[in-house]
Amino acid sequence: MRVAYGADDANETTRAVQQALADRDIEVVDVTGGQQWPDIGAAVGKAVTDGTADLGVVLCWTGTGTAIAANKVSGVRAALAWDPWIAAGARRWNDANVLAMSLKRLAPDVAVEVLTAFLDTEGPDPDEAANITRLGTLDD
Repeated sequence: MRVAYGADDANETTRAVQQALADRDIEVVDVTGGQQWPDIGAAVGKAVTDGTADLGVVLCWTGTGTAIAANKVSGVRAALAWDPWIAAGARRWNDANVLAMSLKRLAPDVAVEVLTAFLDTEGPDPDEAANITRLGTLDD
């Protein structure tokens, strides 16, 4: 699996997420490169939609900005998650392909739990196929 990764700051939470990805032997496509959060979110989204990565992970202070930026890329379904249930549900019921998290409000261990739930959840739920297809028709 390849995961596009971007964060607009570095701290214990971002380091824990990066270590969790490394511990799973996931190939990380780091798009951070000193960019600001809108460009980081968009770069992760583009990496997912162009096939460079299978999934994406973005972190910023709230997680919201990078999620919004990623969602500007057609075909991206970025979900802001703060606990494992939300992350799993986003994969299962919304076919989320980018996980957004707050690097300021999530403790490192919680961020890793959220990441793990996102990566380990097989998706999407076949019962949601029509709704997920409908999301694609809403892209401009």
